[in-house]
Amino acid sequence: MKPNNSNRMIITAVLVMTILMPACLPTAAPDCTDADVFCVGLVTDGGNIRDRGYNQYTWEGILQARTGRIADWVEYIETTDIRDYAKNIAEFASAGYDVIVTVSSAMSEATLTAANTYPEIFFIGVDQYQEWASDEDPDNDVPNLIGITFPEDQAGFLMGALAAMMTTTGQVGAVCSSEFYPPVWRYCEGFREGVLYFDPNISVEIAYNDAQISDAFNDPVWGAETAGSMVDRGIDIIFGVGGETGSSAIVTAVQRGAYGLGADFDQYTLLVEASPHLLSSGMKLIAPAIVTLLEKAKVPRKDSQALSIGNFIGQVGYASFHDLDGNVPEEIKRQFEEIYASLLSNELEIDIPATNAGP
Repeated sequence: MKPNNSNRMIITAVLVMTILMPACLPTAAPDCTDADVFCVGLVTDGGNIRDRGYNQYTWEGILQARTGRIADWVEYIETTDIRDYAKNIAEFASAGYDVIVTVSSAMSEATLTAANTYPEIFFIGVDQYQEWASDEDPDNDVPNLIGITFPEDQAGFLMGALAAMMTTTGQVGAVCSSEFYPPVWRYCEGFREGVLYFDPNISVEIAYNDAQISDAFNDPVWGAETAGSMVDRGIDIIFGVGGETGSSAIVTAVQRGAYGLGADFDQYTLLVEASPHLLSSGMKLIAPAIVTLLEKAKVPRKDSQALSIGNFIGQVGYASFHDLDGNVPEEIKRQFEEIYASLLSNELEIDIPATNAGP
């Protein structure tokens, strides 16, 4: 199903109304140890719930669960120091919360440790791949932990197909922070496949930053220089992926007259300077995944295995064309939506390796 406006928008009306809730546990909270009260807590990854990214989308999903009467009480703690991950998680645990949600791969270790420490609590890790779930050792399984992951290759494929449909020079490109960080690799190789799927005659260039992963995401100079060089060679649509590196590539591409394509979230609201020529973004639909898992987690484990452990694969979508809606022909919109529907139904499958094993 095509994501509706509520999925595409980063700030919903309900989020605006509740966004100013205090960041610590309120004294008015119900007794979360009561079996009849379903409490959900969110611990952010070092940012706040207004970040227009992982934290905010996750909180939006939790709020939707509250509005839909799945959760009886919801609260968040904004982490101001990454050394406080365990302490913040423990605050919810000691209050008897039923589910604790943590955000981003940066919290993977803290979440795994907490899940083992508090076996009676469900843990959901957003964008946290659980490697133990795919090995053959049952002894390291964690029966109260699930990570939400996303098929970045599908989101990249969508952006690649759109680029192929919209290019006027027959040349498109992607500026990517690291080929050895699996989500970025899947985004960018998916982009390549999407371009070639629509038209194998289009030239597609993928540029990966060769810096260490610790530096690759915060290299705006390389991102800008790489995007600028691509535009100079006739590339008229650029997909930017991965932190400040990808963002600077998008901004530079737009400033040089090319179209930009974003990743993860609707970059239209994040990169205001690029928004007039930002064509779309491949998005991780975090909120719907959160709602689905909270609904499952509410079912008592004694009745069924409510929350399948390991990894839950969420869906991806795409942002609206915003200012450029009138520039996209109706026929292209129709074809683009057909490709998206085929991906969701698995009628169209993408054969992108999970990781780049390197040379």
